[in-house]
Amino acid sequence: MKIKKLATVQMGYSFRSRLESSNNGDIAVIQMKDLLNDNTVDCGDLFKIDMEAVKKHHLVQKGDLIFRSRGLVTTSAILLEDPGKALVAAPLLRIRITKPKKILPEYLNWYISQREAQIFLTSRAKGTVQKMITKNTLEELDVLLPSLEQQKNIVELASLSAREQTLLHTLAEKREQYISTILMQFAKGE
Repeated sequence: MKIKKLATVQMGYSFRSRLESSNNGDIAVIQMKDLLNDNTVDCGDLFKIDMEAVKKHHLVQKGDLIFRSRGLVTTSAILLEDPGKALVAAPLLRIRITKPKKILPEYLNWYISQREAQIFLTSRAKGTVQKMITKNTLEELDVLLPSLEQQKNIVELASLSAREQTLLHTLAEKREQYISTILMQFAKGE
């Protein structure tokens, strides 16, 4: 089923001028820098601005996906916490699930980063220097829809696999440091 039948895709808010930070700002802005490598959104240090009238449809909520529409990485990041009054800055796209009985946001977030989805998106990217995925292209992405229970299991297994990779990487670094220390002691004749 295509994303457009499961969710709404909306362009990020296009600011007319450079963003000016405000300590008393009541609107947070999610930017590219807030999207983490683990495909989640870091809401801990969002840019705050003063902005008068913000239309409700521009505001994000927990469970929304934020899609990287420009650059080499064309994946999404999920909002796992409520960011308060926040909006997404262009060129990012916001994806909001409209059929929660058919698809979990966490599953769609995982699915977008999978090989088949990435091949589809990359093959339809526009631009020569700066690659860009349009809103229409993203809406046309076909998503495989197992049962909600299977989706939940896929997300859990993917999370465990990512955690395993992180632990293995950390273990390899520690082992390398240990061996280097032992070899240096050996070289010093200790």
